[in-house]
Amino acid sequence: MTGPWQNFIPAAPAPLGYHGFYPAPMPDGSCLELPLRDRGTHAVAGLIVNQASFTVLRALAAWMTATARKHGAEVVVGLPTLGQSLAPLVAEGLGHTNWVAPGWSRKTWYDEALSVSATSSTSPDPRAMWLDPNLLPRLAGRRVLLVDDVLASGVSAAAGVALLATVGVRPVALSVAMIQGDRWRPLWAEDIPVSAAFATPLFDPHPAGWLPRPETAPHALCRP
Repeated sequence: MTGPWQNFIPAAPAPLGYHGFYPAPMPDGSCLELPLRDRGTHAVAGLIVNQASFTVLRALAAWMTATARKHGAEVVVGLPTLGQSLAPLVAEGLGHTNWVAPGWSRKTWYDEALSVSATSSTSPDPRAMWLDPNLLPRLAGRRVLLVDDVLASGVSAAAGVALLATVGVRPVALSVAMIQGDRWRPLWAEDIPVSAAFATPLFDPHPAGWLPRPETAPHALCRP
């Protein structure tokens, strides 16, 4: 298989600047080649997990599970849309028999009170995130792990926290596949720990290519 997110590749010496792709270091010493997205003043490494191979998806979920296990979660809530590619695998890895899936569409029996407005760095148009009232017994009094694909601006993950707050639940942690830079830190609540499989920095433009800002990648929150 070829293309991004399909295979892990061996690590190689870093070039002076990156063009098009960035080989993100993985916990096992390999790399995952990620496309660089030009944001004008900077670039970010992109990951779309529902386009990844099963090999990559399962490995990312396993590393997420390893970092999240210490939080003692009793139920996993997977954020739509891409977090729900990973949430069932993480829940199964933690020994759970099911997981909870909020959604973007309202069913006829949904309650307006169990919804929040949500956006993300890749989907800036506001829309509502809904929680099926039939799932409330799975959440009541439980230790909840929030799962998403990428933590970038922190807006979509914060919406997940807000949605859980409508039923009186505060997640014990957030687990993601990739932390993309550090732009999320000002928005994020300090009492909710963050863990990830891996992290990528922000990138500055340069005649030689995109140059990483190493200090923006919080590797300390990732799988050792």
